[in-house]
Amino acid sequence: MPIDTTNLEAAIRKSLNCTHIEIEDQSNGCGENYAIILVSEDFEGKSTLVRHRWINQLLKEEISQMHAFSQVRTPSKTCLYLSFNAYQKTFTPKQYEDHLARGA
Repeated sequence: MPIDTTNLEAAIRKSLNCTHIEIEDQSNGCGENYAIILVSEDFEGKSTLVRHRWINQLLKEEISQMHAFSQVRTPSKTCLYLSFNAYQKTFTPKQYEDHLARGA
């Protein structure tokens, strides 16, 4: 059964102290394809790989309800893309501020 954005956001907020969350359902409402941006001080000092594994674990139940899950590392060292037929970026607050300043 697909997951909706409300439940996905609740799962994220339950596990992370996020200062900013963006969730976009890219599957025309069927709940199997999301684009997500997370900003959290909890990512401070953690490598891309650690963030990647951590989000996998935190969203394990939600990911199991999605059509597919794959992970892609970006050329940028400041963010992490996880894909469950979509992408996810994780930033510290400072990294997100820099990301916005670049107009990305």
